[in-house]
Amino acid sequence: MPKFERRPGLHLHYDLNDFTDPWEARPFLMLQHGNGRSSRFWYRWIPYLARHFRIIRPDMRGLGRSIGELDLATDFTLALLVDDLISVLDHAEAESVHFCGESMGGILGLALAAQVPDRVRTMSLVSTPVFIEQQMKDRYSLGHGSRVEAMQNLGIRDWVAATTRTTRLPEQQEPGLFAWYVDEFAKGDPDVQIAMSKLVNQADAQSLLAQIDQPVLGLYPTAGQITSNAQEQLLREGLNNFQIVHLPTNYHMVQLLFPKECTDALIEFCALHDCPTIDC
Repeated sequence: MPKFERRPGLHLHYDLNDFTDPWEARPFLMLQHGNGRSSRFWYRWIPYLARHFRIIRPDMRGLGRSIGELDLATDFTLALLVDDLISVLDHAEAESVHFCGESMGGILGLALAAQVPDRVRTMSLVSTPVFIEQQMKDRYSLGHGSRVEAMQNLGIRDWVAATTRTTRLPEQQEPGLFAWYVDEFAKGDPDVQIAMSKLVNQADAQSLLAQIDQPVLGLYPTAGQITSNAQEQLLREGLNNFQIVHLPTNYHMVQLLFPKECTDALIEFCALHDCPTIDC
């Protein structure tokens, strides 16, 4: 569980999962979590992937175990989060990676690929919106004026439970998974969660799409609530090399609901573009 000083007062943490044969030079795969979550939210993928890739799972600054002194007004920008990713790659001595980001983590990946294209072999987006549409901002406000006001008025736990129940995970399908998700999300510092939510509400990846030359895989719900058909069309029209796999749900967290289906598609996609370093 490597940890290093990003700057005085701030340490970044990442998990390194590697069960590849030590005599083979298997590629790195970076798994980047989305807004308000942590590297722990990838746990269902690791058994399927760790024989194929050297997996890097960073915690975004202020979340998980990447904690320290942060200025909430200035330390949460897209540029700084991308710089954090580059510093993690450098610390892990990963010249290039297959990158997979879920939700907001995918937007960070698009920015990383545009900024330092030689560090990214392929790009995979898991339920990544191009931007948060107004109807989702309204739904996440839960009648409190805005998403941020709802988080402040209800508290993080009640807000994430209410919004997860309707958009992220079906509560009755796996009650234990639902409860674990809410508990893990609620561990985050409330002020950091709110600062991250402000960033997500403002993020827009439209200008990045045409800059991405790497092949891109999309793993998306069939009828996404956060990732609408219009958003998918922006990806199809904006990206130079894009293919999409749909999972049969309208809930957002397809990586938790369909871990084997997602990882099978990811391995096949990466192998297609990186054979023979991956089993293919």
